[in-house]
Amino acid sequence: MKRPVAIIGVGEMGGVFARGFLRRGHPVYPVTRQMSAAQVAAELHEPEAVVVAVGERDLQPVLEGMPEPWRSRLVLLQNELLPADFSHLPEVTVISVWFEKKPGQDFKVIQPSPAYGPRASLLEAALATLGIPVRVLQEEKELMFELVLKNLYILTTNIAGLKAGGTVGELWRDHRELAQAVAEEVITLQERLTGERLDHHALIDAMLAAFEGDPEHKCMGRSAPARLQRALDHGREQGIDLPTLAQIASEIH
Repeated sequence: MKRPVAIIGVGEMGGVFARGFLRRGHPVYPVTRQMSAAQVAAELHEPEAVVVAVGERDLQPVLEGMPEPWRSRLVLLQNELLPADFSHLPEVTVISVWFEKKPGQDFKVIQPSPAYGPRASLLEAALATLGIPVRVLQEEKELMFELVLKNLYILTTNIAGLKAGGTVGELWRDHRELAQAVAEEVITLQERLTGERLDHHALIDAMLAAFEGDPEHKCMGRSAPARLQRALDHGREQGIDLPTLAQIASEIH
């Protein structure tokens, strides 16, 4: 029998990963909010992987309470991730998820999901059983670009969507000036948060490729207002001006 996989957070996304691992023959052990990760880890000493599938807001508390035996086996899949969020963790694997899963619907692939780390090939094999493509990255610097790209996609569509509504295809077709202004401010913020000079043109081109992968994707989800507020909070903390984001915030309140 193959080694087991623990999944912390058994929501929509965690369920997709669980299906993939089960199809590969890995026993799956869920860790819900009502369970103690430490107690599960006491019985599950050396899992093949520990997939952290909680939402963005719950990630840091979960990582802070992570049992020591599991800390070198982690797989992270949250949006709004940057390397500073997991640089203290040994041998972490990160996947930038480019498929969505909503209640009552099966998953929908937008484009291949890049993954980097010691368990990237494991993710590729597990998700392949479901028809979800994973692109294994060879270098850590590739991961930086992919994480910033996902942040750019999520923040641009959600924040611009607060004003424009509609789909990502409509956003670029009918509200391009707004989308470009939001995207530039998001990239500026990502540069400050990462301490890296980023290729604006390459990022926007890659974002547009993702738009083409699912042009009917809705811009604005339930998390959009919170994402906008977090971006503005980060901007204030970093001492940078984000006038387009601030204007959108003023218009929705």
